[in-house]
Amino acid sequence: MQVTSSHSSMKAELKPPTSISFQNPTTTPLFNTPHSTSTPLSGALKGCLGSLDGACIEKLLLHCASALESNDITLAQQVMWVLNNVASPHGDTNQRLTAWFLRALISRASRICPSAMSFKGSNNIPRRLMTVTELAGYVDLIPWHRFGFCASNNEILKAVTGFQRVHVLDFSITPCMQWPTFIDALAKRPEGSPSLRITVPSFRPQVPPLVNISIHEVGLRLGNFAKFRDVPFEFHVIGDTEQLSNESNTFHFESLLSLLNPSVLNLREDEALVINCQNWLRYLSDDDRNSNSLRDAFLSLIKGLSPQIVLLVDEDCDLSASSLASRITACFNHLWIPFDALDTFLPKDSSQRTEFESDIGQKIENIIGFEGHQRIERLESGVMMSQRMKNAGYFSVPFCDETVKEVKGLLDEHAGGWGMKRDEGMLVLTWKGNNCVFVTAWVPSGMRDHVGMDATLS
Repeated sequence: MQVTSSHSSMKAELKPPTSISFQNPTTTPLFNTPHSTSTPLSGALKGCLGSLDGACIEKLLLHCASALESNDITLAQQVMWVLNNVASPHGDTNQRLTAWFLRALISRASRICPSAMSFKGSNNIPRRLMTVTELAGYVDLIPWHRFGFCASNNEILKAVTGFQRVHVLDFSITPCMQWPTFIDALAKRPEGSPSLRITVPSFRPQVPPLVNISIHEVGLRLGNFAKFRDVPFEFHVIGDTEQLSNESNTFHFESLLSLLNPSVLNLREDEALVINCQNWLRYLSDDDRNSNSLRDAFLSLIKGLSPQIVLLVDEDCDLSASSLASRITACFNHLWIPFDALDTFLPKDSSQRTEFESDIGQKIENIIGFEGHQRIERLESGVMMSQRMKNAGYFSVPFCDETVKEVKGLLDEHAGGWGMKRDEGMLVLTWKGNNCVFVTAWVPSGMRDHVGMDATLS
């Protein structure tokens, strides 16, 4: 069954985008470096002065990380001074990316040694609240999110064939933007549409994209669209709704786990349960020193719900290392991708581009600037996450040819450079051959024969 875009059907009135203020490091330094220009630079640093080469910039970032980890603030200031002459939030891809890494490093240094480092930038990047229309444009800009939506929706449609009731337990950072296309596809089923129930948690990590309406309002708009498409629809929010209006609250995953039981979720025997995780599991704490991993606990709990299928989508990059240098290398080479992709079709002064990059910049600042519980961006690669799923007793479901065809059609709508490959049971979005986002589909071991899928552990 073909799944086509229906975002426009639930869009609200477009408001002018909120601009982001970011001082240009090439004209107004983000920090004071009283000794940087007078202290002799090493040959390696001199050689990178003014260079826009990505490899050289990465080397500088690693020099700075090493200096910070050894508390050598003088060397860190030297490297930052060189980076400051390269970085520009309005330049080319490398300059713009460097500006955000520099900001993250300065922020980190100012906490390590506040007397030596004076951070002139804002302590917090402004949080942008989008209208539903702006959010639709956000996910349509590059296929970073739609790739996962498209592949997941087609696999869900295959898994729920023959059921008259479908229940989706949705964990996503893009509030329900996946479901208009799914509702549209259900409406087109020759045998008629089943009823659809979507359940979402009331709380979510305070990371972009953020919308200017409540999750309840999102549900009402989905309900209106489902009514328009003659799809019987229910929308439920579980959890403490007071957390929605308090941005200072931490994201209480322990509270979330307590909700994952049949009585709270009101599970019904005659419905197909779907677990949908889009860019979500990275925010579940997974401290290697703690045997009680929240990620493993989450996977165990949803397995006990006997879902018909589990979809897991996230960025294909390992950002879980304790080493700052390792995270910088992985982060720089991974998040270069959306910066480069945007550069192919949006001008340097595009407010849409600046805002999208600012959202990525928040990730960079969290990955590089923080440690401990404050560092919430803890991605695992697709291979690592797949092994975790297998260890938890899930079987991989291979993607059907129809799903591959649909995803290829989606990528044809975007600029050249985007591609897709199959890799160890995953579908992987690529940009110029570099892995971006992975999609995997799973069934619990006890459901393997029941669902009639060619599910494997390999």
